[in-house]
Amino acid sequence: IERGHELAGVLQRHPRLFSNLFVAVVHIGETSGKLDDAFDRLHAYLTLEEETRRRVKSAMRYPTMVLAAIAIAMIVINVFVIPPFSKLFASFGSELPLPTRILIATSRISSDYWPVALAVCLGVGWWVRGFVRTEEGRMAWHRWQLRLPRFGGILERALLARFCRTLAVTLRAGLPVTQCLAIAARAVDNDWVGKRIGEMRADIESGESLTGAAHASGLFTPLVLQMIAVGEETGSVESTLAEVAAYYEREVDFDLKHISDLIEPIMIVVVGILVLGLALGVYLPMWELASASRG
Repeated sequence: IERGHELAGVLQRHPRLFSNLFVAVVHIGETSGKLDDAFDRLHAYLTLEEETRRRVKSAMRYPTMVLAAIAIAMIVINVFVIPPFSKLFASFGSELPLPTRILIATSRISSDYWPVALAVCLGVGWWVRGFVRTEEGRMAWHRWQLRLPRFGGILERALLARFCRTLAVTLRAGLPVTQCLAIAARAVDNDWVGKRIGEMRADIESGESLTGAAHASGLFTPLVLQMIAVGEETGSVESTLAEVAAYYEREVDFDLKHISDLIEPIMIVVVGILVLGLALGVYLPMWELASASRG
């Protein structure tokens, strides 16, 4: 800066720290002489982004801990608990029930073939990581995320909130709408949604209105499309997009606050099935032995 370079140009040299949105808004603030307003808008935008990330992390903390506990419990049971019981059952000299045979087979595979299983898991993980890094793989991965039951809808609304917020900030800063859409497509950090936004940009460049392009993308609900149309007619697209972003953010916030109500029953069912299988596998032979001794 002391050598005469613009602030936006200096920030652009560090893409890991400053996004395209950040650089674009700062550039508009410099050229218009309203750099303080530009930083105020960026502060508000980044604050909302950070709050959303914190809510997502808080909502996922409980299911992550439960799944980790289940995995550790299954490893301990298969490695340390089942082998002594399998030796005891082998001394009965009779055919074991199906749940017990499944339990013993699972424990034997875990104990004898864990290096093979570990190698297979590492190989699959390496292949998936390499595939996701390709353009086709990244597109498929991002599309699959949006198709997840319940969670896909939350993620999609969060991405659309980020898109609308980014578009509102850049339009308010004075950027052309096509450039705003290009920045927003990169800001959503999802190639599938970014592709749809790129198609919106192409429609607008061919003469389509923002409302028509948004309708053709298939990303927005009729209510949101009506709000965008009203914003175009009244000349207040930036304010309307900010309202749409707030609408999506409220929905995401509500879903994240109640996501534990959805996850807890699923976790209880999973734990119940595991406990039932373990109990049947361990106690069925004992019950049969007790019945035989009484007979």
